[in-house]
Amino acid sequence: MVRRSSASGPPLLPRTRVRRLRADGTPVVAYLPSPGTVPIGAELVVDADLRPDHVPGDGPHAHDFHVLVHVERGAGTLRVDSGDWQLATGDVCLVAPGEVVRGASVQPGDARVWLAFFTAEALGRHAVAPLVWRQHPLLAAFSGLDAGSPRVLSVPEEERASWATLLGILAAEAGVHSPGRVRPGAQEAATAALTLLLVSLARVAAPAVPGVAPTPEVDPSSGGWARDPLVAAVLDAVEAGFREPISTRDVARSLGYTTGHLTTVVRERSGRTVLEWLTERRMIEARRLLSETDLPVAVVADRTGYRDSTYLVRRFREQHGVTPIQWRRQTRA
Repeated sequence: MVRRSSASGPPLLPRTRVRRLRADGTPVVAYLPSPGTVPIGAELVVDADLRPDHVPGDGPHAHDFHVLVHVERGAGTLRVDSGDWQLATGDVCLVAPGEVVRGASVQPGDARVWLAFFTAEALGRHAVAPLVWRQHPLLAAFSGLDAGSPRVLSVPEEERASWATLLGILAAEAGVHSPGRVRPGAQEAATAALTLLLVSLARVAAPAVPGVAPTPEVDPSSGGWARDPLVAAVLDAVEAGFREPISTRDVARSLGYTTGHLTTVVRERSGRTVLEWLTERRMIEARRLLSETDLPVAVVADRTGYRDSTYLVRRFREQHGVTPIQWRRQTRA
């Protein structure tokens, strides 16, 4: 089973790393975008790789991406936030961005467990924003968790072979490839497989997702930052203004807070500062423009809220390890 270690944290799934810590010390695992690939991954964990209290990340941690845990065969328990979730053959467990995975245990036997992870960016430009994913129809099962919808769903028996096949495609097509060795059509195949999985998931979840249900009170320390009203308001403000040269001060002023107070509270609750959320949204749009258009870098900078293209280049290199032009060339190669 392919894993790599972080000096500041536990073993991780491919193309992820511990990028920050929350106020309570919980590591937040981030997905690392790379040129020419889609932000999708999958991994099969078999019985020999499983042991009590073992999950990717070995210990309490949160993700900034979506996670599906599908039990092709076997049984066990996954601990997410403050709940223990029993899983049996055919079950799929949902973990939304920001929730804390606290551990797992597996019953001895011939277990096969699939892990699939992706960011909403994989579903296209209309799902990439930090909270816009909550309105995407294929992610309704994840957003329904706020209203008390089931975290664990049972895939119909007649569809389980298809799930195993699609997850196998994800693992093969969205795996870690060496530079210059990405298979032709890998992005399209991975995206198609993920889409079919999410369509199936949406249909399984549809009868159980309530039409209208109140959003429960959320303890900011529980890990569910995506459900926190203040974090949600900040992300809405980021989404509304990231194309303009706004700053943390502008976001704080629009919400009626001082810059220092808002920065501290948002960092405590989500593991990121307001500026980091703003930068992340701008990088998402910059990647899209670089991949889908031939706009000069100066225009990309202007459309992502940077007055100076030099500053965009510097921030982009810090985030991705390459310049915007190198990203575009590698993506199109």
